[in-house]
Amino acid sequence: MSDVPDSSVSVREQLHEVVCALVDDQDAVEILEEDLGNTRLLQVRVADDELGKVIGRQGRTVRALRALLEVRGSESDVYYDLEVLEEDD
Repeated sequence: MSDVPDSSVSVREQLHEVVCALVDDQDAVEILEEDLGNTRLLQVRVADDELGKVIGRQGRTVRALRALLEVRGSESDVYYDLEVLEEDD
């Protein structure tokens, strides 16, 4: 039995906390989730002027977020895909 929660809701909440720590306008952060069977699509929506903070230089920050999701997914045999959306999308 594992002590690690495998609920996608907790993964979404953890991602929300991390993204909120990256941006100034935390009220604009929204995490949408779509269940695609064995894959969960997590879409991060932030204010337009904060996209760079989530993506990072040369995409390093978003790659790090995807790596964290990959680790969480390997613990629960669920693949997490991450998209960053503009506020207007």
